[in-house]
Amino acid sequence: MAFHSAPFLFFFFPAAWLLSLTVSGRGKQYVLIAVSLAFYACGQWQGLPFLLLSAAVSCAAGFFMPRVRARKTLLAAALVFHLLLLGIFKYLDFFTGSLNRLLGTGLPAAGLLPPLGVSFFTFKSISYVIDVYRDETARARRFSDVLLYISFFPQVVSGPISRFGQFAQGLDAPRPDAARCARGLRRFTVGFAKKALISEMAATVVNTAFSLGNGLDFRLAWLGAAAYTLQIYFDFSGYSDMAIGLGNLFGFETPENFDYPYISASITEFWRRWHLSLSLWFRDYLYIPLGGGRRGTGRKCFNKAVVFLLCGLWHGASWTFVLWGAWHGLLSAVESALPMKKLQERPLGRCLGHVYTLLAVCVGFVVFRAASVPEALTVLRAMFTGFAPSPASTLALERISPAVWCALGAGVVGSLPLGPWLKRRIGGGWLEFSSFAGAAALFVLCLLAAAGSSFQPFIYAQF
Repeated sequence: MAFHSAPFLFFFFPAAWLLSLTVSGRGKQYVLIAVSLAFYACGQWQGLPFLLLSAAVSCAAGFFMPRVRARKTLLAAALVFHLLLLGIFKYLDFFTGSLNRLLGTGLPAAGLLPPLGVSFFTFKSISYVIDVYRDETARARRFSDVLLYISFFPQVVSGPISRFGQFAQGLDAPRPDAARCARGLRRFTVGFAKKALISEMAATVVNTAFSLGNGLDFRLAWLGAAAYTLQIYFDFSGYSDMAIGLGNLFGFETPENFDYPYISASITEFWRRWHLSLSLWFRDYLYIPLGGGRRGTGRKCFNKAVVFLLCGLWHGASWTFVLWGAWHGLLSAVESALPMKKLQERPLGRCLGHVYTLLAVCVGFVVFRAASVPEALTVLRAMFTGFAPSPASTLALERISPAVWCALGAGVVGSLPLGPWLKRRIGGGWLEFSSFAGAAALFVLCLLAAAGSSFQPFIYAQF
């Protein structure tokens, strides 16, 4: 059940919210657990036992961690369990198929159905166990606390990947007041608009470009690649906004996931602004334990390459994701070996950094979006060598509607930090009132868009 679907908007969410307002304290927690498990079961009931098992193992590991001497052994056992859960369901067939092609073996595919959101709730479970190992005070008081943290329905499918310490602050928080609820609804509506009015429109161009094959020329190839950078940003940041807004409505703080990544002047800066909860997770639980940048430039470059390679693999069991991660790892490692800060101190260097970063991100997202490596190569070949206009691309370009062009333009403008700029320049109650009025208008537009077409699932729901 997607956030932008009619059953969620008009039945599930209002019922869950009103029900949560009727209870407080522990009762509210139990209501949210029931709501979250029901939400998950509506999406994929088969994965529910594994979600519960992940929460139980995490809670048990956290409970016994301060009580046993072999704390490292217990930590290792918990990590092995969670990684096996993720690896078996998500990567077993990928590695089996790769071995079959490489060695000519005939290993059968397991054909297991990955639990919904397994990448996200597994990483939350791992972070909880490691945090308790590092600091015993981070331990939950009850199993219900851990279960709600891992299954909380705004985050369970596609994040953001919150930390238990931050999430636990909402467990005993008072019922959110009217102002906080209004801000939550506004944030939810902004995310809804990103998905319905920009991402879905951009998707029409992307799908056409990636389906033309050899009929693709450089015009539509570049337009499709640029449209996908907008589609995935507004799709995923839209989901994150909706999750943050829902969290506010139920009294929980959800970490920010994006900070205008397309204004970055380097790949390193891009990952400080893109999918922040995942970037911080890899930094805190992998990059720093590997040594970070404390052991010289060479080791720093190696650590970054490893982290990004695993980050790419985390996104999916496909060589396209591995190559995408390797691409970002390579660029990030090269930047670590160059005096990037000195280069960006000058306006020209900063400007060139913007251009380089956008091009690098755009090329990387072509590989990310492609269904296979050959498809990615076809699009990249058209981008850099397909200078002869093709009839198929010409026809496709002529069929792009004015509404789609407006959506792409709005996406470009929306990628810039105009909101914070206006807040600094204008501020005051007038801007606040206008934002709520604009959110109401946006919600109506989103409903009209929903009535006229069927929305596609959120991109990150597949991970």
